[in-house]
Amino acid sequence: MGLDINALRAAVDAHGRVARVVVARVQGSAPREVGASMLVWADGQTETIGGGTLEHEAVSAARDMLKTKGRKLTHHALGPDLGQCCGGRVSLLTETFDSASLPDLSTGLFLRPAGPESEMPLSVHRIVTAARNQGLAPSEGLLDGWMVEQVATAQRDIWIWGAGHVGRALVDVLSPLRDLHLTWIDTGPERFPATIPATVTVVPAAHPSLLAARAPVFSEHLILTYSHVLDLELCHQLLSHGISRIGLIGSKTKWARFRSRLAALGHTPGKIADITCPIGDPALGKHPQMIAIGVAGDMLRPALWQSAEKTAG
Repeated sequence: MGLDINALRAAVDAHGRVARVVVARVQGSAPREVGASMLVWADGQTETIGGGTLEHEAVSAARDMLKTKGRKLTHHALGPDLGQCCGGRVSLLTETFDSASLPDLSTGLFLRPAGPESEMPLSVHRIVTAARNQGLAPSEGLLDGWMVEQVATAQRDIWIWGAGHVGRALVDVLSPLRDLHLTWIDTGPERFPATIPATVTVVPAAHPSLLAARAPVFSEHLILTYSHVLDLELCHQLLSHGISRIGLIGSKTKWARFRSRLAALGHTPGKIADITCPIGDPALGKHPQMIAIGVAGDMLRPALWQSAEKTAG
């Protein structure tokens, strides 16, 4: 999971003092895993630690802490204390932040005592050393009275080509996921909605296909523009650039035509098979949100990204 420092900064900028609640320890069955967190302010919140009653009480306690600042570790027996079906125990660390108290991340980790200020224990020093010298990511959670978290970074670079109905639905579905960094491209600024999530990089480009050569070779691409001509050119340029994970919106008829045209442009059957088309789950229907849900589901299960349609080429 990890600390999403950009989301915390944005919340502090928008709301002043903000409380962050993070799952610090789990024993037995629990709604969310260690590292799951939410941000809470006077009249709102974002993200979730799950659990219904657990979250309701945690939000209430976090809002009380906004008045006093500080840090507090609490322990909850989900069955006896809260009447929840989960039979485990959860420890929550609640902390308040404002512009003057945003965390120091100089170690590349988010490390702090879970209770009163104390000297960093040797066990945590060892984690810092291993992270710096060997690049080892630590396990998150409580360690000798200190809370250890990584700083959340996007692990996958997703480029969405097209800001029409399906493109907008995909951004709505994918943008809350911390592991994804979204780059969104279309032919002009007027093609994009007025409100765009802060985590999304928007690139208006009169000639989008010229950007294909700038895409990292490990990036993943979803092509769903308003133009079949542009779709084909993007497929051609991305394949030429060595991109190996591409999704194209369309019918089986469209894909048959594209396979033929890409072959005529010199692409081998093996490279053409790097394109998945159609994308999504036909059983869900053709509503933009349904297409987005199907595409997102496949992308989050990478084995399905390269579907049977890929091997048909």
